[in-house]
Amino acid sequence: MIKSKVRSLFRYVIAFALIFGTVTLNENSKAVDTAGPDETFEGKSVRCVIDIDRSKPAGAGYKTGFSYALLSEFSEAVDAKDIAIYTAGKDYDWADSLKSGKVDIVVISESEEIDDEEIILSRRLDNTVWAVNRKDLVKVKELNNWIARFSKSEEYERLWKKYNNTGADPFYALAKGRTVTCLSPYDKLIKEYAGKIDWDWRMLAALIYQESKFSIDTRSHRGATGLMQVMPATAKAYGIEDLLNPEENIKAGTMHIRRLENMYRNAGMTEEEKIKFVLASYNAGEGRIADCRNFAASRNLDNTKWEDILQVIPEMRKSSILEVECVKFGRFNGTETINYVDNIMRIYSAFCEICPA
Repeated sequence: MIKSKVRSLFRYVIAFALIFGTVTLNENSKAVDTAGPDETFEGKSVRCVIDIDRSKPAGAGYKTGFSYALLSEFSEAVDAKDIAIYTAGKDYDWADSLKSGKVDIVVISESEEIDDEEIILSRRLDNTVWAVNRKDLVKVKELNNWIARFSKSEEYERLWKKYNNTGADPFYALAKGRTVTCLSPYDKLIKEYAGKIDWDWRMLAALIYQESKFSIDTRSHRGATGLMQVMPATAKAYGIEDLLNPEENIKAGTMHIRRLENMYRNAGMTEEEKIKFVLASYNAGEGRIADCRNFAASRNLDNTKWEDILQVIPEMRKSSILEVECVKFGRFNGTETINYVDNIMRIYSAFCEICPA
């Protein structure tokens, strides 16, 4: 009787080791001591949060963008129903979200200290580990097996280079006389969507560089989000909600650019002037720029030329502008917008030099 119980226990231990042994191969994974539900990610909606060190300047690794791409690859590989990816807020308690089941995976820096028996860590992937609820041991095994395979694949090497060997400072490269074949990890998307608005893709890249330096998790104090710093309300107007998604963000931004361009289509502007007015409107809002144009016209200046608009902006800053009938939105400082347009034109010029068409 005792021998029979021992044999049964032995068989259980062997089975447990065969099923979950992969998890314990990684020195960053905590020991597994409980069984979990026999359920994989296949056919499920996967909810993920990226909470890694973003203190390094954008262009030094695109860490969040790389993790986003890896999570997307994992979701596709395991045939998940869909995936939702978010970045952590300042006071976000990701451990609580994991334990409560609100989130399935949290990507954290490998150096982060974790002392919680309800959380287990994956194998290391680049400089991160993926935290999972300890109850989901079958999912941990699936995740670790994928990491073991994918981290040795040519696709992983391609992605790693894409996010680590691009994004040089355009002015530094220009000063050094260097040329590049890639401006960012998102060149393919930028080229595709620049084509939809008939822009030189390097001009669109210049706008994105000015807005976010190609960092997908950039957020302004006003709530503008992602690569093109799109406001959530603007994105919603175009039927887009996921502004962390690089393609969705660029799609929303270029749809907005197309609408702005349509406003100036019959204004009698040259293409270069039209782009400057579109850039100014993208930054300040079309209403503010319409005020500037109306005021310039009232001063017998050419309101189809950006240089003439610059002449009236000092007057737009004065309280007396409130009495001008053609000005609808009140005083306008304009300094930020002037610098914005100038910066993008300078970045575009540098991009054309270092990345010839």
